Amino acid sequence: MIDLQRIIWLASYPKSGNTWLRSFLAHYFMPAGQAPDINNLRQFTTGDVRQDFFDAAVGGQYRADNPAEWIQVRPKALRLIASSKPDHHFVKTHCQASKYLGQDLIPPEVTAAAIYIIRNPFDLAPSFARHQSADVSTAIDRMANTETIMGTPSGIYDAIGRWDNHVTSWTSAPGLPITVLRYEDMLARPAPEFRKLLQSFLKVPVDSRKLARAVKATSFEAMKKQEREHGFLEKPRGMESFFAKGQAGAWREDLTPAQVARIRAEFLPTLEKWYPEMLEETAAVADSA
Repeated sequence: MIDLQRIIWLASYPKSGNTWLRSFLAHYFMPAGQAPDINNLRQFTTGDVRQDFFDAAVGGQYRADNPAEWIQVRPKALRLIASSKPDHHFVKTHCQASKYLGQDLIPPEVTAAAIYIIRNPFDLAPSFARHQSADVSTAIDRMANTETIMGTPSGIYDAIGRWDNHVTSWTSAPGLPITVLRYEDMLARPAPEFRKLLQSFLKVPVDSRKLARAVKATSFEAMKKQEREHGFLEKPRGMESFFAKGQAGAWREDLTPAQVARIRAEFLPTLEKWYPEMLEETAAVADSA
């Protein structure tokens, strides 16, 4: 039997830095001048919502009317994705690392490892609202809903669920080799964070010149400029701009005290584990609601 444990998942809740990480890895590993722009990242990485793999899985034009139909096809599509390259390769996902309707969303038989990107939910909420073309309170409702799911027009879904469950499903997955990147640390110290990822987790030698070039080429401003000049094919319909702020701490202007209180109430245990430095300030804001 062929070993298909080739996928290194690039996993995150939506709007947590996945496109940034994919772009960085492409710019680091591909020859200078050959790295794809934001609209051609599939030249280096792929994703688990690729229509062509689902078409191949059903032997024709894939279309599902509901998640129950999608989850029956997903395992075969993932095996095709895993076998599409002869060695380990990166695959983007927004799905939880859990079961959905009895099926593993992230099957061990195709999984080698995972890089999980986490972003604090206070900054995530307004960014997710723009992504969903919703108001912030509605976005928080969806972040707190175990049933939250997103889908393409043809019925390929991302079963994302609650933000805290998403984090826990990946960071506590038994037997999964995983490293966690905090979006805020990537913003504050991109070169050291990416160096640690390459050296300590991916076990590749680090070329400091290549690292600096990749960090510069994939800065938020650089990717925002690409979207402004060429658009971004992955941008959801109705969303004005995919790369909007790219900041840490924008929640102070974007959220009301009541919204801060709601996020704290929903996700406090996960915040205590991953964002203890935010507890005091957000508590003070929430108390003023």
